[in-house]
Parts: sequence; C-alpha cells; structure tokens
Amino acid sequence: MSARLRSLPRLTNAALISRARPAVLPLPHHTPLQVTRAASNMSLATLDVSQHPNLRTASVTLFEAKAKKQVTFEAIAKEIGRDEVAVAALFYGQAKASPDDIKNLAKYLDIDHATLEAQMSGFPDRGKSIEMPPREPLIYRLYEIVQNYGYAYKAVLNEKFGDGIMSAISFSTHVEKEVDKDGNTWVNINLRGKWLPYTRF
Repeated sequence: MSARLRSLPRLTNAALISRARPAVLPLPHHTPLQVTRAASNMSLATLDVSQHPNLRTASVTLFEAKAKKQVTFEAIAKEIGRDEVAVAALFYGQAKASPDDIKNLAKYLDIDHATLEAQMSGFPDRGKSIEMPPREPLIYRLYEIVQNYGYAYKAVLNEKFGDGIMSAISFSTHVEKEVDKDGNTWVNINLRGKWLPYTRF
C-alpha cells in the first residue's frame, strides 16, 4: 500500500455521513478538474465537466473564474467570510448561496453580478454530483472510514447521546493540515453536527 493511501484522513468528531431545478450542463470543453499547479507553486482544484455532467452552470462560471484568478478555496473563503469547505460546496452546487455570497464572489472573482445571480438562483439539488460507492480514491477513503468505523461511531454516539442521529443540516466542518515532528503530513477533518433524538409517537 502506498504512503499516500496509508495517510488516511483523521476525523475528530464524526458520525455517519448521513424547487426550482437548476440548469444542467451538457458536456462542454472546459478546464479539467484536477489539481493544477499555479504560477506561485500552489495547487489549485479546477473542474472537469465531463466527470460532473449534472453540475449547475454556475459551477463552470465559478471554477473558470477561480482558475483565471489563480486562487485557492482558502483565499476565497477569507475574502468572503466563509469556511473553505463551505465555499467549495457553493462551487459544486451543494449549498445555497446567500445574496452576500453571490455579491462577494462576483466582486472577488471578477464575474458579472447579474450573470452569477441568475445562475445561482433557486435551491440546490444535492447529492447528484457523486456516485455511490465513490470511485475517486480520495473520496473513497472517506467512504471507507464509514465502512470501517461507522458502527463504532454509532455505538459510542448512542452511549454518549442516546437514540438519535448527528445532523448533516445543522452542521459545520473544517479541514486542517498538520505536520508532526517527523515531518509527516496529516489530515484533520472536524465534523460538528447537532444531535437529533428520535421522536417518540
């Protein structure tokens, strides 16, 4: 097993990863979603529409502007006052943008405000951008964590909180990079969700 596969993400507080229909793209000729090396030697996530045929038009607009400006999700998040995971979710159409989000994204990424507002209107149709089980290796590792530890999380959470679930709606998440004393890089993913007891009736 490679060193990359052995360095699995470490969850610090997790449980089971529990209409206006947006415009759907054909498969056009846009920039591939891979990690692209920017001029400043930083890695940028870009978009391969052929692998994500159900994304909203806004996703292409946002990713093209991001690639043109050569900025990371972290930089965008600091500029608009959101967490970088929340910003990435907006780019993939998995979260609803507020008017301020649209205004700030348009301003920072040099996108016409009226165009972006029209493309990001309506409510997200969540869950369409990924197949299950996932085939992309990094995403599969997260799925594998649930396969390996899902029932262990459930047992511990039930003992601590009772009969219920951790919300993925009243929820926040944050990603941190850690480097240990030996120079090894570790992923720290924090998941924070409201506890929702099952209702008796």
